Amino acid sequence: METRKSLFRKVERAIEAIERSPDVASTITQTASAVIENFREDLGVRGGRLYERRDGGYELTRTFGDVRSVDLGLFVPDAYPPVQRVIDEGVVVMDLTAPGVDQEFEKRLDADRFAAIAVGDDEYILAFTVDPTAPDDDLMSSLGIMRLAVDQKLRQNRFVSALNEARQIQMSILPKRSVRRGAIEVAGYTAPAEIVGGDYFDFIPLSDRILGVAIADASGHGLPAALQVRDVYTGLRMGVERDFKIVRTVERLNRIINQSRMTTRFVSLFYGEVEEEGNFMYVNAGHPPPLHFHSRGVTMLKQTGMVLGPSSTATYSRGFRLLERGDALLMYTDGMFEAHGDGGNEYGLSRLTDAFLEIRDKPADEIARRLIEQVQAFAGGGEPEDDQTVVVIKRGEDPPVVPVEGNRLTGGSPRQTG
Repeated sequence: METRKSLFRKVERAIEAIERSPDVASTITQTASAVIENFREDLGVRGGRLYERRDGGYELTRTFGDVRSVDLGLFVPDAYPPVQRVIDEGVVVMDLTAPGVDQEFEKRLDADRFAAIAVGDDEYILAFTVDPTAPDDDLMSSLGIMRLAVDQKLRQNRFVSALNEARQIQMSILPKRSVRRGAIEVAGYTAPAEIVGGDYFDFIPLSDRILGVAIADASGHGLPAALQVRDVYTGLRMGVERDFKIVRTVERLNRIINQSRMTTRFVSLFYGEVEEEGNFMYVNAGHPPPLHFHSRGVTMLKQTGMVLGPSSTATYSRGFRLLERGDALLMYTDGMFEAHGDGGNEYGLSRLTDAFLEIRDKPADEIARRLIEQVQAFAGGGEPEDDQTVVVIKRGEDPPVVPVEGNRLTGGSPRQTG
């Protein structure tokens, strides 16, 4: 009994080594090394060989431990019975006298038994040179557990790789820098709770004088929410670039979200169009109301319709606000004010308002970044509970108008010719 416990403690150590591996190649290497290191004494595992799938069979690509030197590139066809069994069963231990085993071939590989596992959806076979007297049950159970650990790690690696690719795609659609239109300055910043997030913001140039600004939040976070955000990005840009009115654009987008098969089918969206003169027309589809900072205080921009998705017949109206010189508009997602600190207290809108007022004279991009940093510090600096996004619009002083004469800047009136 004690021997069996010792064996499984070694299995656990081997699995820990596998879990630390960062990629496929490292996982395979760690597996072979861990099996040899931990099972040499109990099961007589001396070395191993790695085969990778090629057309019609498997090619020897690497050897491990104390095994006879064999030229890499050796090819074993799928039709070889031990290979067929390991593909079918996942784990195989066979004596060289078993039907279908080519004893001469196995001896050439320095194998006294055929002991192997298939991993990575049968893309790889790890074969081990083991003591022919090792108990079959112990060998089968140990290798079987190792195989499950390897497959789980490889699936995890593929999933993380897919998420990283999705993150690159998502980050590529976000604005990379602040935007100016005359006295209007716009900037945004986002911090996803996972590798990818369900928050989104966008700056859409509509003309030399008008800029479209959007912020959205798909319910939940992670990959499903990120995929829903992709639909918002595509639908919104298609609508405004076709010169649809903003109400019509949002209503069309709502129908797209409603018909989506995604599990995340609820998206809050705030979209507005700001002119150089400060005129700001917007639609608020169930999004947390932005804060308008002006000389008389702070007011909220009300909702003008429900969140996107639940109802295909939802209607929306427009709102209007004039951003005067010195005004600012703060747009945010609920991950900002719902962040929890020590004791379970929420950050709240009052803290968010005060934090903005303390740094409102900073550039818009610095304000956006620092607000998220302050919320994360309030929450203890750990992983955020939800995606956090901020967009800041500021109207500064209008740039001076300089009269032009010919190709020279002058203080007089333009000269008429012809």
